[in-house]
Amino acid sequence: MEKKQKISTRKIVFVALMAALTVAGSALRITLPIDIAGTTSFHLGNIMCALSGLLLGPWLGGLASGLGSAIYDMTNPLYISECWITFLTKGAYGLAVGLVVWKAKGKWGYGKATVATVAGAVTYAVLYLAKSYFYSGLLLKGLTPAAALTTVIAKLPATTFNAVIAIVIAPFLAVNIRAALEHNHLTLE
Repeated sequence: MEKKQKISTRKIVFVALMAALTVAGSALRITLPIDIAGTTSFHLGNIMCALSGLLLGPWLGGLASGLGSAIYDMTNPLYISECWITFLTKGAYGLAVGLVVWKAKGKWGYGKATVATVAGAVTYAVLYLAKSYFYSGLLLKGLTPAAALTTVIAKLPATTFNAVIAIVIAPFLAVNIRAALEHNHLTLE
């Protein structure tokens, strides 16, 4: 008896594509001159993390967003030492988006995609800011709790900006990409 293939070649290709787009989106950045407990940047990588979860679901979307973000970190000396943390936190971004959008009942659309993207953005922001406080601030830099909190507050504008941009753009892209795929009789499921 032949075993059914669980992950199709098409899914593998889409995971690789979304990981590559996440690398590219992460590279499109403006780094802010804040270097107390790591760097802070405005970038487009979060859009691709959310889009990965929306299009590929929780597990493959989490893999694509985490892998793409970690690969970007490996290309930059400023971030390479934390690529494993990025893999986990950005993977959680795609995972959270995918869990919300794929487990919710009803028709898949812009509203559901937006709610899922908000859930992913909040999940990632909490993880990233906690990492900035505990790992980067207290552990690596040896800051006082007050100083570490100050660095977290300094990161809030960029973190919020990146989240809002992802919340606005990723659902729009996902709805249109899914429509184009369905029109061409292609599925990601």
